Amino acid sequence: MAPSKKSKESFYAKMLKKIKYLYWTYANKRFVLSLIFDPRKLHITVFFILAAELILNVVVINKVKYTEIDWVAYMQEVEGVVNGTYDYSKLKGDTGPLVYPAGFVYIFTLLYYLTELGKNIKVAQYVFGALYIIMLYFIFNIYSKSKKVPPYAIIIACCTSYRIHSIFILRMFNDPVAMILLYISVNLFISGYWKLASVFYSLAVSVKMNILLFSPAILLAYLCCLGFKGTMIQLSICAAVQLILGLPFLLTNPWAYLKGSFDLGRVFLYQWTVNWRFLPENVFLDRYFHISLLTLHIILLLTFLKTFKVCLQSYARLKKIETDVDRQLHKEEKFSMETSCQLFILPLFTCNLIGVACSRSLHYQFYVWYFHTLPYLLWCTPYSNVWRLIIMGAIEFCWNTYPSTVYSSAALHISHIAIIYGLYRNRPNEKNHYIKEVNNKNT
Repeated sequence: MAPSKKSKESFYAKMLKKIKYLYWTYANKRFVLSLIFDPRKLHITVFFILAAELILNVVVINKVKYTEIDWVAYMQEVEGVVNGTYDYSKLKGDTGPLVYPAGFVYIFTLLYYLTELGKNIKVAQYVFGALYIIMLYFIFNIYSKSKKVPPYAIIIACCTSYRIHSIFILRMFNDPVAMILLYISVNLFISGYWKLASVFYSLAVSVKMNILLFSPAILLAYLCCLGFKGTMIQLSICAAVQLILGLPFLLTNPWAYLKGSFDLGRVFLYQWTVNWRFLPENVFLDRYFHISLLTLHIILLLTFLKTFKVCLQSYARLKKIETDVDRQLHKEEKFSMETSCQLFILPLFTCNLIGVACSRSLHYQFYVWYFHTLPYLLWCTPYSNVWRLIIMGAIEFCWNTYPSTVYSSAALHISHIAIIYGLYRNRPNEKNHYIKEVNNKNT
């Protein structure tokens, strides 16, 4: 039976009404501006950013000349393992001995085979381009859940991150690989998958030791959220991952493996330093200078300890409320307090920034250690948006000054101090606005 004229008119009227609704909801200035300025709309904006980044990476790979720094050395180091050498003291490349844990060996051995024994650079670049997009996805997921940072800050960061793109697709360092695993673990932590998160965190450590800069905050998170018994379980998982990955090397020459991959006393070359160029070389290399930096690192961590504890205890309480309420709802309903993850993220990112600021030396590839956390940290300070962007721009300028100068390295320290001071001034406690802000957003 054919539909009546009246039913057709009714159908077209409904369609027209729907089109008008979509037009007035999305095709207007207010909605477009919200995609730029509203943190709650970041989950939409990120798709445009990821698409733009995908295109940009392909263009850079095909148009900008690749520069060899460490890739050949990486391939030489893993080639030794491929050929049956498990003694770390005998694994070397053009830039020196192998100084990374076992996770690095396994991941770059996979890359060794994917790139025709390390010879196909173009394939390697595309792999790192894909890794960059994957990392951005996990970072944006953290930012989207926190609803803290306006989209335009993320857009500006991505548009100005020349050095970060270079670290990935023009240099192919191992630092990005470690950071991808780290951000995956953070996503798992804030989603409540503690055991799997611990596995990925330990995997990140197994690629490069800088991931340990997050460890004081993660240990405190274990204690505040899981208690002593739960903490022991998570630490056992982390230790087990390290033991399993390192087993072939530990069985061959345990001392060489531990000394080579977890050498806390390594001395860096003055010629590559980004952050201490304003010091004379003899001071830079002085043992007491390194001890002073370690002391400062510990003092700053202790200064923020109460802040970290307040954040993580508040986070644990909010997650418990979420669990209790969720149990009372029907299966098809879901209660979530997503923005509570702000209280988990802040200690982690702050802890890492303190470690970076107190580092014995920062090389250009180390920028990826904390670049993607800067917008979040800056939006946790009491500064105006203009000053936040100025600080972010100053840091980008310092990392893009090659070779580093007295002024660029001094400016980098001033920027780090400004952020740390701002975080301290605006530090969360049970009485100030930060905790109330998170609670209000969740309710």
